[in-house]
Amino acid sequence: MKEIILDTETTGLSTKEGHRIVEIGCIELDNLVPTQNKFHCYLNPERKVSEKAFEVHGYTDEFLSQQKKFDEVVNEFLSFIKDKKLIIHNAEFDLSHLNNEMALLGRGKIQNEIVDTLVLARNKFPGSSISLDALCKRYRIDNSKRAKHTALIDCDLLANVYINLLDQKEPTLQFQNNDKQNSVEINKKVFYFKKIIYPTKTEIDNHKKYLKQNLKKNYFS
Repeated sequence: MKEIILDTETTGLSTKEGHRIVEIGCIELDNLVPTQNKFHCYLNPERKVSEKAFEVHGYTDEFLSQQKKFDEVVNEFLSFIKDKKLIIHNAEFDLSHLNNEMALLGRGKIQNEIVDTLVLARNKFPGSSISLDALCKRYRIDNSKRAKHTALIDCDLLANVYINLLDQKEPTLQFQNNDKQNSVEINKKVFYFKKIIYPTKTEIDNHKKYLKQNLKKNYFS
C-alpha cells in the first residue's frame, strides 16, 4: 500500500490573512518503507514572508521570488499524490493552505484520504506534548538536522514517527536460510525467516509413552 508523507511551509499561519505556500515536500511510502520517489518544490508566494514564518523556515523573499508559482507545479503535484493516502502532522493547517492554492486557480479541493498524525498522537498520548520534536524525542528519532523547519526534513522525521505511532518497526535485519519455502520476502530486500522444527519419531514415541503412563497413573490416583 502506497502512502505519501506530506509537509508544507508557508508565509504565515492563516489563509484568511492572505498567506501562501512557499514549500511542498512529499515522500512516498510503500508498505511503510520509504521509496526513492519524492516530490519537492519551493514556491513563489507572490507576497512577503511574515517575520514569524521567516524565523521558522528561513526562506527570504528574494529567494522565493525566483521560484516557480503554484500553477506551474500543480499538475505534477496532483499526479504524485493521486489515489494515495496522505500522512500529515496537523493536517488541518496544511490542507487549508493547499486547498486555498487550489481555489485561487479555480480548482476543487484535494479529495485524498487523510491520516493526521497529530490526532493519532493525541489519542495515544493524551495530555502529553505531541509536536513533531516531542514525538521524535519520545521515539528516540534523531532530529538534529532540524535547525529550521524544511518540508523534506520534516517529512523524513514524520515517516519515522508515523511508523512508531502504528506500533510498527522498520525492517532492518536480513535473515536468510536455504529453507526457502519458510521465508517471506518483504519489499524484495528484507527477509523474515521462521524455521519450523519437527519432532523426530523417537521423540513422538517417547511423548506418547509418557502420556500413557501419567494419564493412567492420574486416573487411578
